[in-house]
Amino acid sequence: MFKVLVMDGISDMGIQMLYDADDVAVEKKNGLSEDELVAIIGEYDALLVRSQTKVTDRIMSASSKLKVVGRAGVGVDNIDLEAATKRGIVVINAPDGNTIATCELTFAMMMAVARSIPQAYKKTVSGEWDRKTFVGVELRNKVLGVVGMGRIGSEVAKRAKVFGMDVIGYDPFLTEDRAEKIGVKLGSVEDICRNADFITVHTPLTNETRHMIARPQFEIMRKGVRIINCARGGIIDEKALVEAIAEGIVAGAAFDVYEQEPPTSDHPFLNNPKIIVTPHLGASTIEAQENVAIDVSEEVLHILRDEPFKNAVNIPPVPASVMHKLQPYFNLGDKIGLFLGQIVDGAVQEIVINFSGELMDVDISPLTRYIVKGIFTNKLEGVNIINAMHFAKTRGINITVQKSSASKSFTNLVSVTVKTQKEEKTVAGTLLTGYGERIVQLDQYPVDIPPEGNLLLISHNDKPGIVGKVGTLLGTNDVNIATMQVGRKVIGGSAVMILTTDKPASQDVMEQLAKLPDLTNVKQLTI
Repeated sequence: MFKVLVMDGISDMGIQMLYDADDVAVEKKNGLSEDELVAIIGEYDALLVRSQTKVTDRIMSASSKLKVVGRAGVGVDNIDLEAATKRGIVVINAPDGNTIATCELTFAMMMAVARSIPQAYKKTVSGEWDRKTFVGVELRNKVLGVVGMGRIGSEVAKRAKVFGMDVIGYDPFLTEDRAEKIGVKLGSVEDICRNADFITVHTPLTNETRHMIARPQFEIMRKGVRIINCARGGIIDEKALVEAIAEGIVAGAAFDVYEQEPPTSDHPFLNNPKIIVTPHLGASTIEAQENVAIDVSEEVLHILRDEPFKNAVNIPPVPASVMHKLQPYFNLGDKIGLFLGQIVDGAVQEIVINFSGELMDVDISPLTRYIVKGIFTNKLEGVNIINAMHFAKTRGINITVQKSSASKSFTNLVSVTVKTQKEEKTVAGTLLTGYGERIVQLDQYPVDIPPEGNLLLISHNDKPGIVGKVGTLLGTNDVNIATMQVGRKVIGGSAVMILTTDKPASQDVMEQLAKLPDLTNVKQLTI
């Protein structure tokens, strides 16, 4: 018999399959301290939690039986993933269970902000019969901009079409073919800001998406636009939104999430009559709570019975002999992916990975996952080495893996090419004895870069004085250069400059760099 400990008031209906299993005994406990869990965890093969219980290294190390920790929800911030991986404990979550709940809340918010329903309710119950103030707008024939076309964004777009709305969708991995299949027009964030009557965001919160809708975006929006955020606080600049409402650009907004949760009592959203607020209710439906419990229960059974499973968020077991050879390359693969994911423009259509040298006789599938995960890290929420290939498959991205014995001048070489509808980018890296991971090729340019920290990637024309102008501008703005590398093929042709800096360059500095003569492209990376 497998023993499963269920914490945090997880729905009994959601874990019914565990109760029904002949080979499982279920025990439910709530409110246990870390010490109390440490004292009993050794009895159990599986632990199911929501967000209240912190599953620490100390708890997991107290058990030699624990095979799986299941999180009935999406986020796993309360679980020490590194400790679980180290101890061979699989951590699973339920990423799909709240899709419909969040989608429907988004639509509820959209209709509420279109018709000022909470504001009208408040006035009516206070004794005022005010019909003139609350003249709203219809959704039919309006343009909806969906920023982030993953599971939730796609479901929102599907429902918007039924309401007679025209939908513009943006996602870094949305191709024209997929957009056409789901009936939306593929556009950029700028396209959405310029043309949408309603805008809803459904992206993860990353360095790339933080304040992706801010003052510059509000300035190009249609007057009377309405904004909805049921995704993550921080995607929309809250201060800039309040200013846009005051200036008459934004007619109304509805937010379920905030940059700080809960928001402070003096938060400007809480007393603004044009902003509807709710306390992070995206997944708060009976069905969603049951669905995530059902999903995680099913996966727990698969793992306990040594059957195939999905939705793991940490490293699967790898044979010791393979791990010995691949372990040094995991960081390199991840960093090559991170590098490429931040420099490539357009929706990814194909990834070509070439391994050469001493990796010829090894199963490199675990390393492939690290590379693909790195490419997606700053663009998709919850991506990891287990689900990275699934993310690629569901988005129609073709992955080709090649091996060759020749590795140019290196004992080993990992070369990755990403193709989009706009361009093709290649980054190659290696491990150098005594130096660790190095990027040794960027497109056609030979380089030698340690992939870490804050990087500035500058494409430019190879002319005298370019390096000096860049250095002077950065120095004037108190951005210290740690290292610099220039790659070129011919004198006077195109070239690339890569700098590592002690701190990130501000948006203002990036704009100043972009205006320098003979600089053709400027990008900032964080590795």
